[in-house]
Amino acid sequence: MKDEINQDITFRKLSVFMMFMSKGNIARTAEALALSGVSVHRALHTLEEGVGCPLFIHKGRNLVPLPAAWTLLEYCQDVIGLMTRGLEETRKVAGVGQGRLRIGTLYSLTLETVPRIIMGMKLRRPSLELDLTMGSNHMLLNMLEDDALDAILISTREGEFNGSTFDVIPLFHDDIFLAAPASERLDTHQLADLRDYADRKFVSLAEGFATYDGFQEAFHVAGFEPKIVTRVNDIFSMISLVQAGVGFALIPGRMKKVYEQDVQLLKLAEPYQMRQLISIVYAHNRERDPDLLALAAEGRMYTRSLNVTA
Repeated sequence: MKDEINQDITFRKLSVFMMFMSKGNIARTAEALALSGVSVHRALHTLEEGVGCPLFIHKGRNLVPLPAAWTLLEYCQDVIGLMTRGLEETRKVAGVGQGRLRIGTLYSLTLETVPRIIMGMKLRRPSLELDLTMGSNHMLLNMLEDDALDAILISTREGEFNGSTFDVIPLFHDDIFLAAPASERLDTHQLADLRDYADRKFVSLAEGFATYDGFQEAFHVAGFEPKIVTRVNDIFSMISLVQAGVGFALIPGRMKKVYEQDVQLLKLAEPYQMRQLISIVYAHNRERDPDLLALAAEGRMYTRSLNVTA
């Protein structure tokens, strides 16, 4: 049996047909759809061929709908309406285009990076609702994998997501500094050799944080285990403990602008120098989500504003 719905019957042609039936002529239809008159005429003609019966008659330069066209219009309205609702429900299940974007971020990025990106997002998409979750690198990546977040701003390593199901937009590199209590008599203009601090106490972030990994790596290079007096679950608490004189810490440079009056910050000497790469990460199958495209655009705008190459 011949397939009743063939390649000449498409949603696009049905939409052109419905607009023509509404506007009454090809010129007004073309204007409403931002198409050429030739494109409208071709769509109607091939749709007529696909349906397999006459839909219009020519009266001079005009196309006049036959009763068959009005019958088709009734069903078109049902079909287009049903498909529109189906697409909306499909996107809703996928969490796409629902006016709400769930973003995860490192605590340290809430000082400057995230507020500036969010401000830009609100200008681009004023009605978009943004949910913000703060956590460690490990926690945020797990939430992204579980589809509990739409995008995350975390520390990434070069090539970490190659061949994965995620897309990565690098934003900027950030140096790691040694943070010391203000009471310590140190020359902040000198590079810090971690071996000189082997007898000092340290405050560290818990495992799973990006700065924790850098902390472990730096002291591995230094050749000794630091005396860790406490581990905390956010970088602000860690810096507060340094400020109170509890111990030293390693912190990313993005904290420097806010806390350099409260603690002493020393750049690390050559063997221990490290940089974090901060990136936006989201699922590859969401690459056409308009909300994520807006987030990506704002991320790139932020990178350009820093005048750095990520």
